[in-house]
Amino acid sequence: MKILANDGIAKSGIDALEAAGFEVITDKVAQERLIEFINENDVAGLLVRSATKVRKDIIDSCSNLKLIGRGGVGMDNIDVEYAREKGLHVINTPGASSASVAELVFAHLFGMVRFLFDANRNMPLEGETHFKELKKSYGAGIELRGKKIGIIGFGRIGREVAKIALGQGMEVLAHDPYCESAEIELNFFDGQKANFNIKTIAIEELYKNADFITVHVPFQGEPLIARKEIEMMKDNVGLINAARGGIIHEEDLLEALDSGKVRFAGLDVFENEPSPNMRVLMAHQISLSPHIGAATLEAQDRIGTELAEQIESLLK
Repeated sequence: MKILANDGIAKSGIDALEAAGFEVITDKVAQERLIEFINENDVAGLLVRSATKVRKDIIDSCSNLKLIGRGGVGMDNIDVEYAREKGLHVINTPGASSASVAELVFAHLFGMVRFLFDANRNMPLEGETHFKELKKSYGAGIELRGKKIGIIGFGRIGREVAKIALGQGMEVLAHDPYCESAEIELNFFDGQKANFNIKTIAIEELYKNADFITVHVPFQGEPLIARKEIEMMKDNVGLINAARGGIIHEEDLLEALDSGKVRFAGLDVFENEPSPNMRVLMAHQISLSPHIGAATLEAQDRIGTELAEQIESLLK
């Protein structure tokens, strides 16, 4: 059977699938040619990440398709329920990239509180001639230790964020309507462990008290955080979105950055991917990355092998 990994797959996944007797195609097929390619090549399994969309037209037109796999967590680019109603297997790898996304959150967070995102733009331009001025400009950083981090969405990724925050000496404020509390276990290099019980709180309480807020929920069709929610937050709050574009209303975020209500933001995802708003890209208070939350070698290896295991189990 043939598997089309249209958005790529790690070598570990290819090796595991080929060892199980599958033929793996890694050619990137344009969205408008997918139906034709799947039918012409008798593709049984289609693997995607966030770039390829698997809507009703593909599901209805590709009778040989038996499985759709998403390398990662969110499946908003797949018509999941419709596919399952039509008898297709729909799988993903919700835990494989959690640690990678959490580390990216803190990469943005560390860079934000010490202005590294802006310093890295200005040092090549002005470092030679205005070193003292830049030093003064970036000399008002703050420490994370002792601060409160608000985590909206306390699933796998949110809990990985909490682990790093606790290790950094931060207080964790978590909100999740589907979870009253969670046990967080920190495992150290020498085998020692530390356990914490985190009780979730109302989202209004989180907005009111958090020094930094990071979101880890699916996009629900409209922004979760817009002007009204930002007004509830502490002055000089920092916001991070490494979940889905649109969860934070970008125009309202820009307005809050201009007014000083929000001190800085970290964005890995955008409303208009792959062509983000230029005002967002140019804002000097925003730390930017191009949707790379799960893009570590370790996460991609885990995703590849987990997909391969599920495919072998379901199709062999």
